[in-house]
Amino acid sequence: MYVAVKGGERAIDNAHAWLAEERRGDTTIPEMSVGQIREQMALAVNRVMAEGSLYDPDLAALAIKQSRGDLIEAVFLMRAYRTTLPRFGYSEAIETAEMACDRRISATFKDAPGGQVLGPTFDYTHRLLDFKLAADGEVSEAATATPRQEATPHITTFLKGEDIIQDEPQSDAVPGDLTREPMSYPAGRALRLQALARGDEGFTLGLAYSTQRGYGRNHAFVGELRIGKVAVEMEIPELGFAIEIGEVELTECETVNQFTGSKTEPPQFTRGYGLIFGQSERKAISMALVDRALRWEELGEDNLGAIAQDEEFVLSHSDNIQATGFLEHIKLPHYVDFQAELELVRKLRAEAEANLAASEPAQEAAE
Repeated sequence: MYVAVKGGERAIDNAHAWLAEERRGDTTIPEMSVGQIREQMALAVNRVMAEGSLYDPDLAALAIKQSRGDLIEAVFLMRAYRTTLPRFGYSEAIETAEMACDRRISATFKDAPGGQVLGPTFDYTHRLLDFKLAADGEVSEAATATPRQEATPHITTFLKGEDIIQDEPQSDAVPGDLTREPMSYPAGRALRLQALARGDEGFTLGLAYSTQRGYGRNHAFVGELRIGKVAVEMEIPELGFAIEIGEVELTECETVNQFTGSKTEPPQFTRGYGLIFGQSERKAISMALVDRALRWEELGEDNLGAIAQDEEFVLSHSDNIQATGFLEHIKLPHYVDFQAELELVRKLRAEAEANLAASEPAQEAAE
């Protein structure tokens, strides 16, 4: 047994060495630095930070490099590292209305107060390969752009002024912390939003798409999508007031959805909400659509049996680290389990063959 363990250790060490060699690739090509990944693969870095529940672009870039570009593995590394960090406290609620917006658009009002800011986006590109990048050529520089510094009120505040959008329920209860407490059902909206924010982007996108195709009655308008930096403040007990400790880049999306009203409320619009680290608008929009689909019960709507309306299904399967762990564990040794299954199948086959052999003489006599 000891020899087998030692042999396994050597094999694992060799596998690690081979992995490092494959990660480095052709040594005649310059190695990509963490700084290059952080600055030139920013959207991948943003996804790793969001799903890893840790805002640190340098660590996210390092995780991407270490994982050879496997973003789910990079998310795993980020979450594992986050568990080693002390928790000093909680920040104050951020004020996204005071965001310095790099991008701010609305699909509901052309002349939105504060203006439309297209910002850096793929929306208006032709999706053609740029071979200048392959030739290591410098692309032409765009005109210098600066974020909108003044406070930009949310579109929904203007709808609220006409009383045609539902009030968001307010609560003084401290929301749970999904990074420290396991999920329990039924989950409140705060926990659902936490789970969706760190959920797998592809899974959340698929659920959101299903609601648009009719699985959940969720015809939504993007009331507002904004990307920019906001200040993070934390109350210092020794000082007795909050101070700014830094800033983070966020993507926020509010959708405006139809609502026919109820016995107590007139017809009005309702909202879906998404908030995510970095520039990640696809995820933020998906999150908002799924959030709205999950609100069917509190809004007194019918459950149409859509997957996106099933809280337990959505929240239990959205986490890519849990999904990866359970899926990939089946490639690890299961020798004993398989031998038990093998013996069972052999026994069942032997019994079936014996029964068949016993029935053949009786069948021949009957003929």
